[in-house]
Amino acid sequence: MTTRAVHMPRKPGTPQGPGTPSTTRTPQPSGPALGARRKALRVVALAATAPYLVLKFAWLSGSRAGIPDGSPLLEPGMFLTLANVVTLAMDASVILLVLVLTRPWGMRVPPWLLAVPAFVATGLLTPILTAFPAQLLIRAAGLGSGAPAGEAARPFLDSWVFTVVYTGFTIQGLALAGLFVPYARERWGRRWQGVLGRGLPSPTGVVAGAAAAGGLLVGAVYGYWAFGGTAGMGAEQAAAHSAAAGVVSGVHAIGALAAAAGALLLARGGSRRAWWPLAVTWTGSAAALSWGLWTLIASLGPQLDGGEQPTAAVQLIYAGQMITGLLAAAVLTRFLTSRRDG
Repeated sequence: MTTRAVHMPRKPGTPQGPGTPSTTRTPQPSGPALGARRKALRVVALAATAPYLVLKFAWLSGSRAGIPDGSPLLEPGMFLTLANVVTLAMDASVILLVLVLTRPWGMRVPPWLLAVPAFVATGLLTPILTAFPAQLLIRAAGLGSGAPAGEAARPFLDSWVFTVVYTGFTIQGLALAGLFVPYARERWGRRWQGVLGRGLPSPTGVVAGAAAAGGLLVGAVYGYWAFGGTAGMGAEQAAAHSAAAGVVSGVHAIGALAAAAGALLLARGGSRRAWWPLAVTWTGSAAALSWGLWTLIASLGPQLDGGEQPTAAVQLIYAGQMITGLLAAAVLTRFLTSRRDG
């Protein structure tokens, strides 16, 4: 029989710590070494936003830096301008997120107001910081001619742009993880202490089962593409398929499968330590939902690289990826709510 961790009531006015009752909650971690580490990570995270922000500001100002002749990015259009504005705002929000994670007032930010951007940042950056280094290794070893994620075969952007931008994203992801984990431990550490405990109600179990089914399907298709399969792709996408592109598909497959497995573990409960199923579900659902939604929206609009429109089959996989992440995120939310109410 499994049991839920029991938390002792605290006296009014006593600070509620993330660990033992005697631990005092503070907006900054105790100890000069840890404080110095977080300050260093804050500087690194803020600096890593600079390349992308500078490029976006330059392009919105009319600069052609990094844009070769013949690129569709040189064609005027409201969609392209809007895309630049939105992506600039997304990267700029990283600055605010870093400040929330490192300033005393960040502990007073409403949980949902922090959890949503942190979830999206996890989802968008985790696949990049895993796939991009692998792509660089593949290219350095001469195992594939593919370019880093997003680089098109026809003139689109100079190759150095992808290297600079995706290196910045990779550093951002690592630095934000280093800042978010201690922050979350201080503020919400009790949510993942102890074991999973009793299983979630049956309706949540149904949602977890649906997430598992979707994750298996999406993961299987992405896995097929990762190992060289091209069925379901358009002619141009299939012709441009490479080992580097296969890495991206493999990362998306892992994200979908992680969301599926995590949702089942949380719904089932048991005697496992709670922290690692939570981490798996958070990361997997964030990656599946964020990238599924992002690629689906991008596939429905004009193709900025000048390539062909994704096929209906590819768009269905994008939608399935998004739905899998959404269902797993719902299970994650229900689990965390039950820990709060328990």
